[in-house]
Amino acid sequence: MATVKGFRGLRFTEKAGEIGKLCCPPYDIISEEQRQNYLKENPCNVIRLELPRGEEPYAQAAQTLNSWLEEGILAQDSREGIYIYEEEFTARGQRHKIKGFICLVKVEDFSKGVVLPHEETLSKAKTDRFNLQKATGCQFSQIYSLYIDPEHTTLSLIDSLSEGEPDASFTDGDGVTHRLWCVYDPAVLEAIGGQFAARKLYIADGHHRYETAINIRNYLREQGVITDDSHPGNYVMMMLCDMEHPGLVVFPTHRLIKDMPQVDLKELEEKCRAYFDITPGLPLAGMEEKLDELYAQGKKAFALYAGAEDYTLFVLTDPDAVKRFEPQMSDDYCNLDVSVLHTLVLEQALGIDKENMMNQVNLNYTRSLEEAIDKVKDGTYNFSFIMNPTKVEEIGRIAANGEKMPQKSTYFYPKLTTGLVMNKFMDVK
Repeated sequence: MATVKGFRGLRFTEKAGEIGKLCCPPYDIISEEQRQNYLKENPCNVIRLELPRGEEPYAQAAQTLNSWLEEGILAQDSREGIYIYEEEFTARGQRHKIKGFICLVKVEDFSKGVVLPHEETLSKAKTDRFNLQKATGCQFSQIYSLYIDPEHTTLSLIDSLSEGEPDASFTDGDGVTHRLWCVYDPAVLEAIGGQFAARKLYIADGHHRYETAINIRNYLREQGVITDDSHPGNYVMMMLCDMEHPGLVVFPTHRLIKDMPQVDLKELEEKCRAYFDITPGLPLAGMEEKLDELYAQGKKAFALYAGAEDYTLFVLTDPDAVKRFEPQMSDDYCNLDVSVLHTLVLEQALGIDKENMMNQVNLNYTRSLEEAIDKVKDGTYNFSFIMNPTKVEEIGRIAANGEKMPQKSTYFYPKLTTGLVMNKFMDVK
């Protein structure tokens, strides 16, 4: 099953400055304004590597990386290790901690059933990440994956190894505290590798990066760079977390509809009444509480917001409806909130087919409830669908079935920070 090992992490040195001003969120949630602000705080922020700009951005990232290595701003650890990583944060008024560890995982094709995806991906992001890794020979951010461990053996081990002060710690602008402990003990690395020999891994966040790792491995094989299993290009950097960790939090990703001003929402409601109990005119102020209530009851529900101070509630009444349109899919897939919305409303009622969704012609996504409302109010989007989150156990079942949810079905919160530790897997000339 999963091959897990330590590695010589690439990390910022004291010469680079305070670690909190060197890290950044994942590249795909950073605006250009935010990018500039990170660089104003410290021009050595990892954003210069993770999200390069210019006429030849990938070459620029490679040049910057090599320069920082020569200047001692970045340095590889002298020993192989794993890196225990904890995030402490507030979500929906409650304080949480989530802890896992960063390591290398052997890249396996999805057909092997060792590393399992749960979500469709978008082509543009994969091309960008491939070009960046090809130019730099480095992975700057981790894939976030889950594993099943009913006895919590690995979690108990990493808890015991992280009782002391962390090797790095900072609190970011969103109030999330990040902590890192470096563990170099060969006996620990061997023990953890043994624990994962019979386990599968379930990608939580980073599908694009994992597919990029497959593409990079295949490219290096074709170029004759990888000639055996020991080459670092056969591995990818991951953060691994117990699937039953009490600190796991999944937020919903809301759907935004654009360039469809001709849609008559009353007609849309009528088309959907065969599958849903539909209640228009509910006060916007109570929307979150109502969706939370239905979520707790296990009902499939979402809200349609069209720009006023009220919303329309959709509650599924025909539990077999998705299966009739998607007979080849499992019951687990057909019972997902996102499957209900995509199949019955987006595809059947609005005519937004899967190719349209993949290319984001009429569909966009946001984790922010405020954005899902404000961008409709200001006319950027025609209307939005406010979703409930996917449950962690649903994600595991979909992956185990060998299926994929619609893209952007999950949002694990908080995102892993970029820059605490990186993986230099190849020197690029």
